[in-house]
Amino acid sequence: MADRVPPRRRSPLPVRPRSLPERYSVRAQVLAALRDALASGELTAGETYSAPLLAERYGVSATPVREAMQRLASEGVVETVPNRGFRVTGRSQRDLAEVAEVRAALEVPALLALGRTLPPERWEELRPLADATVRIALLGDRAGYAEADRAFHRELLGLTGNRHLVAVAQEMHRKAQSPRVGGRPPGCVELVASARQHGFLLDALTRRDLPTVERLAHAHLTT
Repeated sequence: MADRVPPRRRSPLPVRPRSLPERYSVRAQVLAALRDALASGELTAGETYSAPLLAERYGVSATPVREAMQRLASEGVVETVPNRGFRVTGRSQRDLAEVAEVRAALEVPALLALGRTLPPERWEELRPLADATVRIALLGDRAGYAEADRAFHRELLGLTGNRHLVAVAQEMHRKAQSPRVGGRPPGCVELVASARQHGFLLDALTRRDLPTVERLAHAHLTT
């Protein structure tokens, strides 16, 4: 078939998507699964994947796979390869540095503003989410950690009450989790180190130690 990847170009395909609520459309389920596969490194930068082969693995038709891939293409994560499928483009070091700069510009001022006003107990409400990121990181589950990491930051910024800020920050967060060109996915040690920074950040926010909050947040978002 014209859109099948030649055997020599095939890469291991991701596992079937995790079970999702029925309210999700098939396309949304496939998109979530593809994001997981990108975060875990199962879909690698530079490789080309055909929609029919991915559809076969996921047990769906090729249409929702193509639609999900077009969404990823609009985000710059993949690019269309005529008659072959979609190539994972990956992020360059410059791309990731620019994304990190935007994330810091969005999140650090928001955290500092919250840190001046919120009582300690509000930060402690987020402790279970921070602890969950550490547990998942210890398992080496890159896709699970990516999801848990986004959840922590979403709830953290959600305390501002600014839905638009949360939406833009989440979009930047997803970009930061895209595969790196010529790089390898983070290992267990790196995941755990990143996860533990969540707890340190909450500790500083609880103490209203704003200089430490600023330092930790910048380090967490830009490394």
